[in-house]
Amino acid sequence: MPAHFARLTYTRSVQRAQETYNGHRLTLPDAATPVGPVVLGERERSFIAARDSFYLATVSETGWPHVQHRGGATGFLRVIDAHTLAFADYPGNRQYISVGNLQHSPRAALIMVDYNARRRLKVLAQIRVVDREVADFDLLDRLAVPHGQPFERVMVLDVHAFDWNCNQYISPRTGPAPTEETP
Repeated sequence: MPAHFARLTYTRSVQRAQETYNGHRLTLPDAATPVGPVVLGERERSFIAARDSFYLATVSETGWPHVQHRGGATGFLRVIDAHTLAFADYPGNRQYISVGNLQHSPRAALIMVDYNARRRLKVLAQIRVVDREVADFDLLDRLAVPHGQPFERVMVLDVHAFDWNCNQYISPRTGPAPTEETP
């Protein structure tokens, strides 16, 4: 586990749970040891570029988490540089829960899954919401937003940590996805 991720997630409560269920705490990097900036390597960049969806978790002012699916063309979540991701945010169900939560707290978590390869990447980031009207043209070019697409805003993610999660319970998906009739 990368040191950045462990430092952000191995809280006292988590360490107590580790002791209770593992019999010991997992190694937490020494706080005195400097850790360099988070760098998305080639493995992470390639994985992110190949995704056509991810799950975005934010937290409300009441402390409740909210998880939202985001999807688009393969690669719609763009790697801007070694520690920045971005995507165009399109109109959805008009509830604006994620956007509202990000106004309260910019902290978010993403989970990206490749079901067939049984791999998943977790990302912790702070998200800056940039309305369409003020979005930088260079950023829009890098996002490769299809001309005429009615996006509402751009989400710019400053990556604070990431971790590759175990594949033990990822069920491979083969063939067409299951369908469900909408009521």
